Amino acid sequence: MEAVQCKLLALFLLSLSMLVSFSLATTDVKYCDKKAEYDVKVSGVEIVPYPIARGKTATFSISASTGKNISGGKMVIDVSYFGWHIHSETHDLCGETSCPVSAGDFIVAHSQELPGFTPPGSYSLTMKMYDADQNQLTCIGFDFDIGFASSVADS
Repeated sequence: MEAVQCKLLALFLLSLSMLVSFSLATTDVKYCDKKAEYDVKVSGVEIVPYPIARGKTATFSISASTGKNISGGKMVIDVSYFGWHIHSETHDLCGETSCPVSAGDFIVAHSQELPGFTPPGSYSLTMKMYDADQNQLTCIGFDFDIGFASSVADS
């Protein structure tokens, strides 16, 4: 009987870990210029939920660190779908994190609801961060997927 309980517990834990991995993802980040010495270093991007569901809100949390204080600036985001540029937007940095940013670790978080008609598939995002004087602090890129689940009918 104990062997059956152990197998059931193992199956439950495996199912739970798969559920978590489908609802949360940390994605690989690449710098735009591998040789550049950016003032802001990015250690990862967490996307919740993952894959992103059409017509639902998704949150991108970027873990970063800096050696200098940042009083303000902007983020410029470009999105491509299967290599085709499809969207650009600019955000006030202080709207995405607490300003001023002190030297050390910080998180930049952005939530956005994707329209229900957003095509499922593979996307690439490039994010450039600038300080208040328009100096580029970092430039990263990463890939993400939008799943087939959810549609306009689900909204």
